Amino acid sequence: MQKRVLGKEGLEVDALGLGCMGMSFGYGDAKSTKEMTYLLQQAVELGETFFDTAEVYGPFINEELLGNALKPYKNKVTIATKCGIRIADGKQVIDANLTGIRKSLEGSLKRLKRETIDLYFLHRVDPKVSIEEVAQLMGQLKKEGKIKHWGLSEAGVETIKKAHNVEPLTAVESEYSLWTREPEDELLPLLEKLGIGFIPFSPLGKGYLTGKINTETIFSKNDLRTKLPRFTEKAIKKNKALVDLIKIFAKEKNATPAQIALAWILAQKTWMVPIPGTTKLSRLKENLQAVNIKFNQTELIQLNELSSEIKIVGNRYTAELQKRAGK
Repeated sequence: MQKRVLGKEGLEVDALGLGCMGMSFGYGDAKSTKEMTYLLQQAVELGETFFDTAEVYGPFINEELLGNALKPYKNKVTIATKCGIRIADGKQVIDANLTGIRKSLEGSLKRLKRETIDLYFLHRVDPKVSIEEVAQLMGQLKKEGKIKHWGLSEAGVETIKKAHNVEPLTAVESEYSLWTREPEDELLPLLEKLGIGFIPFSPLGKGYLTGKINTETIFSKNDLRTKLPRFTEKAIKKNKALVDLIKIFAKEKNATPAQIALAWILAQKTWMVPIPGTTKLSRLKENLQAVNIKFNQTELIQLNELSSEIKIVGNRYTAELQKRAGK
């Protein structure tokens, strides 16, 4: 697997990580522990060593899954996890109180069966807690050897600046793909200026950019996509124009739409590490091949320009979820 470096402290990870949320949470019922254990271990055998999880995925069961499945590969793998969202009365609540972060970290260490967390994210910014205080705590946790690096997820540029001034950030996570280009306006220029790595989640548009989703697709009741504006019947129809464009490039490259979508991100900057998720070994193998697809400058300009001309229908989040992003 090709490697990339995140941040100025030299965290080296695979060019393509594996997002693990969907194995336990978000896209229907949690998958079979036995099957997902096999998938995770096969991923390592295939060369994948960078895994992304979070305390709230489940909650807790995704970290437990990774802890057990990856225990035999403990010294070979890099794991990113997150704190700052808890479940209260069945709903997610943003809570980044400092005592709570320490408690979350201890729980994550136990579930992941590790002495230190490679990359520890604040999952969402809590407006009730000073980001400078969170950054100071992360610096202290690094000194204690509890974490090696830290990052922010779905944070706004001013918050990133404040946090980075106190304790240097290694990475920022946010949604980025051929149908979610907003980070290009302010976020990506800032990260490049400050030397912070970028980890795009949902690089395949929550599955849409693979070309496998259409108006006939039936999602389970507890699939988050049933609530998202981009997955209404109207939006699925209208946004097909982007998938059709991706398919043209896929045909030219003898690749799949998913591989083109991932290769496009990899071609943007060397400090970007997308983390597509999957629960299928065949899709994992398909995604991993994206690192071998290269665009020449003309192809990249074409794909950038043509995709930018397509108006995407539907917001990426509901209004409630949008309030929690970019703070």
